[in-house]
Amino acid sequence: MTLFRFFLTFCFFFFTVYSKPTGEHLRNMDSFIRAVEQVEDSNPGLSSLALLRALRRTAGHDDQMTIHYLGASNNLTGTEFLETAILNATSFSFFDKAIHHIVTDYGEERGVVLAQDGTTVALAPLLLGIESGLKALMEGATTDGLFPLTLGRTLGLSFLSLQDFPPSHRLGPNGCWDSVERPKVFKLSRPATLATDAIINGGMDGAILGIHLSNLSSSGQPQSLSKILKGYYSFSLQAGQGLDAITANVSPKRRELSRAVLESLDLHSRVMETLSLVWKLEKTEWIALDTGVGKAVAEGLKLFVHKYWDCPQIITRCQWGAKSSRNTPNPLSLPLHFLYVHHTYQPSAPCLTFKHCSGDMRAMQRFHQDDRGWDDIGYSFVVGSDGYVYEGRGWNHLGTHTRGHNSVGYGVSIIGDYTSTPPSRHAMDLLRHRLVKCGVDGGGLVANFTIQGHRQVVNYTACPGDAFFAEIRSWEHFRE
Repeated sequence: MTLFRFFLTFCFFFFTVYSKPTGEHLRNMDSFIRAVEQVEDSNPGLSSLALLRALRRTAGHDDQMTIHYLGASNNLTGTEFLETAILNATSFSFFDKAIHHIVTDYGEERGVVLAQDGTTVALAPLLLGIESGLKALMEGATTDGLFPLTLGRTLGLSFLSLQDFPPSHRLGPNGCWDSVERPKVFKLSRPATLATDAIINGGMDGAILGIHLSNLSSSGQPQSLSKILKGYYSFSLQAGQGLDAITANVSPKRRELSRAVLESLDLHSRVMETLSLVWKLEKTEWIALDTGVGKAVAEGLKLFVHKYWDCPQIITRCQWGAKSSRNTPNPLSLPLHFLYVHHTYQPSAPCLTFKHCSGDMRAMQRFHQDDRGWDDIGYSFVVGSDGYVYEGRGWNHLGTHTRGHNSVGYGVSIIGDYTSTPPSRHAMDLLRHRLVKCGVDGGGLVANFTIQGHRQVVNYTACPGDAFFAEIRSWEHFRE
């Protein structure tokens, strides 16, 4: 089959999957993977690397740095005709919506998709990382461009472009979808930097998958692109084990996995080298002449490590579908000295997917507001067995979780009944190590904070369950 016919198949399928007569688009990873599968089924001889290069060409991602590391993709016949045909067919072409990353004047971020785990991922850095890894595997190329193309360039330029802004505003932000069931529009929570959360998620995923692919045996044909994406984004967790039983690379573990493969690099030197190459290729003299570049990069990387490696991914209220608080939330006086550990008891089963966990969050909020008469869900944070922390009252607002102690500590619960068996190790580690470090480093908790179980300060409860309480008694910071 010719490349021209392949592109027509690709164009037709995406147009029918993503477009309705109203011009609306569904933007989730599952739809993207299904579309890629359709193209692969229609073109059995097409390699993953050739497909990725074709996508790069049609999405207009042949910039100077990409060509420097991956080579030009303009030797693919028929792509010029395809681009023209798509742009003439609709002003909201698939490639603009699904791959080409932009942020509109109204704060809508495009070129991003909703993953099955509830996080939002930019496709461009993801696909560049996979292409880099496959190029190394199939053609014996180096992986020198993998970090610059997935994270290095975006981080460096974001650090420099916002030197006059507070450090906390030099990366991000996150945002929310209009609907997690039928996602069409993703709106950011504040003005965008060059490195939005979706761009960084896609960059981390691209680095993880690219490095994994580059280390495979060169004998034999690598997996199809759809199978690579399915293995990472579409998976099932076993009840009672959660992520403990998963040894493969999967998206809920992106922060720990990306740290494992990138932390050994001298990130400061790598970002500086990337910026130097940007200056060389793009002739941007201000980068070379600005003596504060090194300081800006160091400050930016410190923020990156804290926000995306030390802290766990926190699913925001708007993402899990929270209702507004019934009254103006009361601010906490930070930092706090205590963290009180709970189990939800009801729901009693650990939640293993974003759909399940977000449903449990909405059910608990309804119970707390309608049956208990509280302003909002009581907990500060809730931990799922899907690999994520869910925002309740958050770091800054007074909760309703531990009677008589709400103003001096955070209340954190793990979804499930842990009377007889403890939570999964991964869920406990999210709370024990990641969330508390995030709180200390972010100014929410004092360094010598105290962990206690709910039962220790409230007489009438067995919370957080006998099995879970036995676990937390061995934790650092626990006090009898």
